[in-house]
Amino acid sequence: MPNLLQRGSQPNASGNTLTITPQSAGWQYVGFQVYQLSAEQTLSQETGENEICIVVLSGIANVLTREQQYHRIGRRMSVFEQIPPYAVYVPASDLVQFEALTELVIAICSAPAEGRLPARLITPDQIGVEARGNGTTARTIHNILPEQEEAERLLVVEVFTPAGHWSSYPPHKHDQDRLPYESQLEETYYYNIAPVDGFAIQRVYTDDLSLNETLVVHDGDAVLVPRGYHPVAAPPGYDVYYLNVMAGPVRTWRFHNDPKHAWLMKPSKEVPTNASNIIPE
Repeated sequence: MPNLLQRGSQPNASGNTLTITPQSAGWQYVGFQVYQLSAEQTLSQETGENEICIVVLSGIANVLTREQQYHRIGRRMSVFEQIPPYAVYVPASDLVQFEALTELVIAICSAPAEGRLPARLITPDQIGVEARGNGTTARTIHNILPEQEEAERLLVVEVFTPAGHWSSYPPHKHDQDRLPYESQLEETYYYNIAPVDGFAIQRVYTDDLSLNETLVVHDGDAVLVPRGYHPVAAPPGYDVYYLNVMAGPVRTWRFHNDPKHAWLMKPSKEVPTNASNIIPE
């Protein structure tokens, strides 16, 4: 199995700091790249057999496809401003060009597609903002490309987890084609940490513990989730941001809570006598 922890690097000549392909991840669907560009630097890519969703993590850019031009998109200079981003959806068999107008960080999320949809701009006011969890599981969600919005395979969301909180919690998974109860989705987590020298913890595990890894993640790193449950912890003193990309055979997010911990979803929070027998919500 490929290493689930993918370390970010300093930008190369083209600005790339991280690349995950289906081949390198050992799966079928999700691809992911991060580019850090200097002001006035440009980048061009063919989409080939993939649809892509470009998320402007920070900075301002011009983005062009074969038929569309989007000028001066982007407004946040750091993900930790916690305002929704700009994003661009680009179909398969297209071309995308970037021109950085400021220092720019972009994420390119990809999955196999047939090119049935046109390119479009996703503006901040089109992105749903959701408060999820409570107490030390409270976090903020930006639904960039949810299943209610058009795409062929991609699902894209970003999450802000305050210091000392947990997210992707209670632990859940989506690794079986068992609709309407659970969908099979590969997933990547791309992290930013504030302050930058901090870290996050992510566990990835299966019911039988044949996969059972606990990963220490730093700013600019990514985690592969091929299967299993995958909770995240933000240590005290360090806010944690992650960008999730999911794709699979059916474009829907249906998850299954770990039965051992599903009691945490109950309003009373009473510890059951046999938590493993609780039906997940």
